[in-house]
Amino acid sequence: MLLALVSWGANTATLAFLAFATAASALLPTLVHTLFWRRFHATGALLSLCGGLLCSVLLVVFSPVVSSTPASFYPDADFAWFPLQNPGIVSIPAGFVLGRLGTVLARREEPDAFDEFQVRALVGAE
Repeated sequence: MLLALVSWGANTATLAFLAFATAASALLPTLVHTLFWRRFHATGALLSLCGGLLCSVLLVVFSPVVSSTPASFYPDADFAWFPLQNPGIVSIPAGFVLGRLGTVLARREEPDAFDEFQVRALVGAE
C-alpha cells in the first residue's frame, strides 16, 4: 500500500515496465538455468533470485524514474546515478551471472538428484 501511495499519479506504463523488469530479473535467469543446466542447484537458484531482485530494485531506486526529472516520483531530489529508466538491461544479465557463480562456487550436490527431480517433474509424481 505504501508503494501505491508513493506512486500515485505516476505513469501506469512506466510502472508496468518496472514490474515486468523486476519480475524478469528475479525469475528468468533461475528458470532458464533450471531448465537447461544440469549442474544448477539450490544455491545458484537462491543467489539468482535474490541477486536479480536486489539488483533490479536498487537500479530502479537510483534511476530517473524516482528522482532528478520533472516526471519522477521526487522531481526535486537528485540521487539518480543510473541513467536508464528500465533496469532490465543490466539486472537480467546480473541474475544470470549470479546464478552461475552461486552454482560454480558452492559445493556440489548428488548427480542423481537432477535425474530423480526431472523424472518426478515430467511424470507429476510426488
